[in-house]
Amino acid sequence: MRTYQSVITFLLVFLIMTDLGAQNSVELNKIAASQGAASQLLFSVDLAKEELIAPGDFKRDDECVVRGGMPNFFAKVSKGQDVTVAFIGGSLTQANYCYRMQISAYLQARYPSTRFKWVNAGVSGTGTDLGSFRIREQVLSHNPDLVIIDFAVNGAYAAGMEGMVRQIIQHDQHTDICLIYAILAAQTKAYNNGKIPPHIEALEALADHYSIPTIHLGMEIARLESQDKLLWKGEVDSAGDRILFSTDGIHPLKAGGDLYAAAIARGIEKMKGHSQMEIHPLPQPLLSDEWDIAGMYIPTDLADFDVKWTAFPTEGSKLRAFNGWFDSLMVADEKGARFSFTFEGDLFGLFDIGGPEVGQLEVWVDGHQIGLHKSQSGGFQPYQMAAENHDNILLNRFNAYCNNRYRGQYDVIKVPKGKHEVSFRISPLRADKKMILGPSQQEDIDRHPAKYDSSKIYLGRILLRGKPILKTTGKEKG
Repeated sequence: MRTYQSVITFLLVFLIMTDLGAQNSVELNKIAASQGAASQLLFSVDLAKEELIAPGDFKRDDECVVRGGMPNFFAKVSKGQDVTVAFIGGSLTQANYCYRMQISAYLQARYPSTRFKWVNAGVSGTGTDLGSFRIREQVLSHNPDLVIIDFAVNGAYAAGMEGMVRQIIQHDQHTDICLIYAILAAQTKAYNNGKIPPHIEALEALADHYSIPTIHLGMEIARLESQDKLLWKGEVDSAGDRILFSTDGIHPLKAGGDLYAAAIARGIEKMKGHSQMEIHPLPQPLLSDEWDIAGMYIPTDLADFDVKWTAFPTEGSKLRAFNGWFDSLMVADEKGARFSFTFEGDLFGLFDIGGPEVGQLEVWVDGHQIGLHKSQSGGFQPYQMAAENHDNILLNRFNAYCNNRYRGQYDVIKVPKGKHEVSFRISPLRADKKMILGPSQQEDIDRHPAKYDSSKIYLGRILLRGKPILKTTGKEKG
């Protein structure tokens, strides 16, 4: 059994790494640049204001693979019971009309006797690693009946996806799960050749293992493009009679989102035959169970802060756009400002807000300042610990996407598995922000240098893969 799982793991990693090449640097930069403000987690649908999509007549047998289906969702809607549907993903999920509002309106109209609660846990420019950290707070706290997961264009890190799936089942074995696969431009060729993009094949292996239904959103789009009835990327003037899918090659306009939503609607209709309540089993992990214990924590629930830090409510503030994620932030702007916590595990990190004024952090683990170097493993990019004399000893919260704007962002650091005392301190060293912004982004920093001349930190959540430990008692925090 171990040999079999080792082979499967190798194949999954190979498939993912092979397809990362399909995400060219331009597409990856657009995904990263899309990281911005939060959306409110709960949203509503007003059918009087929505134009309802139709499933359409496109047919391809493998567009939706039913497997175990969504029996508990259909059992509830068939009886007119209340249902909570949660969407978790990246920018396509977060945006209103890439598909989320259209399919929500479709379901609300399709099942008028059901009172729906809708959850939008989309975070632009992020993948399944952050998804595993945040799913407990942003999704499972609402006790969803159905979770729709979409990370296919954001790296599709399979181990993180498995972590989300396992956390959902552990929370409630009656919660249905559906994976949906949006696409990037190069992947239409695979569909038109009767194939599945490699990174999606890796996710399909997970879906098989957990008997989860999946829906490919790009098959009809690929066919329309091949028939010259759809322009994948362009401007209205160049589209002519064709459907203009997007202007950036990633994020669909409403017409493109309607096609995505129609594919979801077809898949849901295909699954509706089975409506008896069922328990979803939790098998042994296919890749790993290490993401089962990923979570994010309100900083003051976990860490000790010195007097240089203050609580900063986001509502009504200049950072009110992030209130959907963070009611309050811990904020400091003095060199040496410190916070610390203890945990048992192998990953820790920050989910914070970047902007013109943010600075750099020293990272201390078990009493020693550590160096940091980026690594990559199948779409997951943690920092690894390095010696204190490493070239990079600071965690810079400022980057090229902080030019005159605020953005949600995160980073994680891998340490040997075990118990660790972690401290972050604001560095007295200022980053060379002009160099980081690059020659094409000098206007704002030249006009408003004081805005950038700061080392402020806006801490929203602490990320852990492991168990937090209360320093005062030495006991694990549940």
